[in-house]
Amino acid sequence: MAIISELQEEDRPSGEPMEVEKPKKDSLNPTEPMEVGSKPKEEEKSGPTVPNKGNGLDFEKYSWTQNLQEVTITIPVPKGTKSRSVTYEIKKNHLKVGLKGQDLIIDGELFNAVKTDDCFWNIEDQEVISVLLTKQDQMQWWKYCVKGEPEIDTQKVEPESSKLSDLDPETRSSVEKMMFDQRQKQMGLPTSDEMEKQDMMKKFMSQHPEMNFSNAKFN
Repeated sequence: MAIISELQEEDRPSGEPMEVEKPKKDSLNPTEPMEVGSKPKEEEKSGPTVPNKGNGLDFEKYSWTQNLQEVTITIPVPKGTKSRSVTYEIKKNHLKVGLKGQDLIIDGELFNAVKTDDCFWNIEDQEVISVLLTKQDQMQWWKYCVKGEPEIDTQKVEPESSKLSDLDPETRSSVEKMMFDQRQKQMGLPTSDEMEKQDMMKKFMSQHPEMNFSNAKFN
């Protein structure tokens, strides 16, 4: 090694400094790890789901629909299924449904409380389990049936107008008011309660012209 060093020094002209090769600029950049099979992350769709025609949702193993008073769950089962083969348990806030000897099809907390004495089930044509749940609060749309399901957009619920005529006058008035408020919110307009407050304020202002409301802020 000493002989090779001496030969290199002899080949270099005297008085000239030895040039040291500088590292390339690119080689100074930190090496970024490669992600194998990585794909750009797609933006996940957020927000509630549009309900089905029955104001509920359809799943692989069951589907559910609703009106203001009731929730109906339909569960397809093998043809020829007998009622004695069905497992069913209803509590105020919990539902279990399935077939004996198999994993439960539904086992979870309900969106809201139900009237257990007014909940029923039966088998239709020995191939569909139908469960009827009577809501305790009959002025509220359920956002889901069983906890863990995607939530539906209750502002897009469309109650059948033909069924409104079957309601008592007080309930029908409340339903129509709720539907009106939903439409107003979708359009960014005041609800019926907000409109009533505005009218009351206008009436108060007209009755008291001596008062200055120019700097008043109203919610």
